Amino acid sequence: MIRRRVLALVAVASLLLGCGSSPSDDDGARGSTTTAATTTIGDDAGAGASTSAPTTTTEAPGPVAELPRGGTEIFPAFRVVAQYGNAQAPVMGVLGEVPPEQAAARVQAAADPFATPDRPVLPAFELIVTVAQGAPGPTGTYSTPTPMELVRPWLEAARAADMLLVLDLQPGTGDFLTDARRFEELLRQPDVGLALDPEWRMAPGQVPGQVVGGVDAAEVNEVSAWLAAIVAEERLPQKLFVIHRFTDQMVRDADQVEDRPGLATVFHVDGFGGRSVKLRKLDQLRGPYWTGFKLFLDEDTDLFQPAEVLALPDPPDLVTYQ
Repeated sequence: MIRRRVLALVAVASLLLGCGSSPSDDDGARGSTTTAATTTIGDDAGAGASTSAPTTTTEAPGPVAELPRGGTEIFPAFRVVAQYGNAQAPVMGVLGEVPPEQAAARVQAAADPFATPDRPVLPAFELIVTVAQGAPGPTGTYSTPTPMELVRPWLEAARAADMLLVLDLQPGTGDFLTDARRFEELLRQPDVGLALDPEWRMAPGQVPGQVVGGVDAAEVNEVSAWLAAIVAEERLPQKLFVIHRFTDQMVRDADQVEDRPGLATVFHVDGFGGRSVKLRKLDQLRGPYWTGFKLFLDEDTDLFQPAEVLALPDPPDLVTYQ
């Protein structure tokens, strides 16, 4: 498993390093005109990210903007069905195999079977926007940010299809909050969520792909506090906040992870293999809040079908295909 992912990291890092600007420098000149439920993304998305958490009032008013398919709460109103990957590397997931508009149709088709009379689906892209790599790279953190001009088309396609965009972070030896701030302007949008991938959060001296990383609850809480403050300040609907894991040590002191107002906090159970292994991990690692479950199209043995996922005791709130 680790060897396969190292090869993917090398391929993606090579592509990203040749793509021009990062979110923190020249982000291109394409702003996107949004609907009434969104604001316009300026030409400098990510370049003016603040260095401290936004302040909030003690009695913040309720949200003004709505979710792509109506309402202001993701859970329990909807079941989210996502596809995961990188904009340029199909080896990292199903996203990237086709252009964003075609990917949106694929996600909708994957999501439709999960709809029930009492719980409609809300499709999503989970797009890896900082990619762990096997060398320090320009940032010195063994992670490369995706240029903003490669991210914007995915947000535009998501909006055209009334879907969510979730930004997935693989920080290497950096930290999640620094990576999240690179994309602050996008995260101030009502239809953009955030996912943390601790497998690729390395301690000093560790190299992505050689070991499985991990994060402390304190760092997760720092990110969620910052993100929840944005939700309150911008009067946004509930924002998806996903924490991936497939071992206990990937999120240390997980019982101390806080659930913030304005966030739909999801412990997302990853890992591929046979059904018994996946169900055991799902039971072991699901958190006290909302639950995610990853299905690997190529690596899983006897892939769970939508009806079988829905038939599970306490079925997941978020289902992600990779």
